[in-house]
Amino acid sequence: MIRESKTMEEMALLQTAARMCAAARTAPKAHGKDTIRTLVVTDREKEDLAAEMEALGRELMGEKMPTWYGRDANNVRGAGAVVLVGARREYRGVPHCGYCGFSDCGACQAAGGSCAYAYVDLGIAVSSAVSATAAGGVDCRIMLSVGKTAARMPWAGGDVLWLGIPLSLSGKNPFFDRNIFHD
Repeated sequence: MIRESKTMEEMALLQTAARMCAAARTAPKAHGKDTIRTLVVTDREKEDLAAEMEALGRELMGEKMPTWYGRDANNVRGAGAVVLVGARREYRGVPHCGYCGFSDCGACQAAGGSCAYAYVDLGIAVSSAVSATAAGGVDCRIMLSVGKTAARMPWAGGDVLWLGIPLSLSGKNPFFDRNIFHD
C-alpha cells in the first residue's frame, strides 16, 4: 500500500490535535479541580467559526476588523484543524487567596468576578497543549480571537473561557508573516 503525503499529513495533524487535548487534560490544575475542556474543530464547523470571527470582529472593531479578527479568521480557514482549550468559570474556594482582587470567593462571586485560577489553569493547559505541536512538527499559534468567538458557538456550550489554536502542516508557517498588525 502507498499512502500519499497529503493523507499522511492529515493523519499527523489530527494525531497532534489528539496529543494536544491529552496534554491539556493532564496539565496541573489549581486546587486539584479539573475544569479543562478541549474540542477539535474541522471542516464545516471550522468555516462557521471563521465566519463568526469576522462577525464578532465587525461588532468589536468596526472597519478595523480585518486587522485582527479578519486576519485570524483567514488563518483559521487555512488551518487543517483548530484545537480549542477552555476552562470552565468555577470558583475554587481557596481560603485566603484574593488573587481575583476580592477578599474571598464569596465576594468575587457576589461582584460577578472571575476566579483567577480559571485563567491560571487555562494558561497552563494551553502551554502544555502547544508543547505537543513541536514534537509533532505542526505549526500553531494561540489566538484569543478564536477563543472569544468559540464561546459564542452553539457547540462550545457552557460558561467557558476559551483560547483557540489553529494548526497547520505546510511548507511554511502561515501564522508567522501575517503582515497585519492591530492597535
